[in-house]
Amino acid sequence: MNPTPHIKTEGTSKFQIGEIKNNVIHYDFEKIKTYLNIKGHILFGKNFRIYKEDEALLFKLCSYFIQDHYSCAKMGIDTRKGILLTGPVGCGKTSLMQLLLHLAPHKTNYEIIPTRNIVFNFNTSGFEVLEQYNQTKNYCFDDLGVEPVGSHYAKECNVLGEILLSRYDLFTRHPEDVMLSLPKYVSGSHQTNLKVNNRNKTHITTNLNTEEIEKRYGNRVRSRLKQMMNVIAFDSNSIDKRG
Repeated sequence: MNPTPHIKTEGTSKFQIGEIKNNVIHYDFEKIKTYLNIKGHILFGKNFRIYKEDEALLFKLCSYFIQDHYSCAKMGIDTRKGILLTGPVGCGKTSLMQLLLHLAPHKTNYEIIPTRNIVFNFNTSGFEVLEQYNQTKNYCFDDLGVEPVGSHYAKECNVLGEILLSRYDLFTRHPEDVMLSLPKYVSGSHQTNLKVNNRNKTHITTNLNTEEIEKRYGNRVRSRLKQMMNVIAFDSNSIDKRG
């Protein structure tokens, strides 16, 4: 395990995003923003920047990904669940999920997979592709809703709908809740006895709102997503940052 997860190294530069006190990392959001801006430039180019109007949303996501249970609880975020990140086209959903992978990999990790790629694989390989995601591994399904309907040898399938139902079953099967007392490298000074969950997490980015998700995937999927994910939404008027 990295003995200094609060210090980030990029090339020859080091960025300290918090301090360790009594074996607990106290993260500094301003320093996190500075680091994420630098890391964003490295990953996405010199035009990347964190927009002022997105900082409240970014604070929620950062609190979740550093597993700051106290701050998340105050904001109504359940750290045992995944994230459903929704917002208009081009608002930065995918970039943030790619960027935040680097914030606290000792606490949260996941593989980002475009939903279109999953369906294309299904069309080629068939139903065995569905089994690939029925395992205790964390995934982020990127751009839910843009994928076509799956079709393998003329058999149509709502591929992501089926996968999400399986992910819910996996999420609720044999939950591994454990009690922790002041866990090492947890942010915040208010951590006492916390019940945390080690089960798999599913994250999603999408341009769809909850009503559109229900129309596309059905009420059953919408209900399951509500139970296994925290909905975090960009403002509906958020600008397209890709231009």
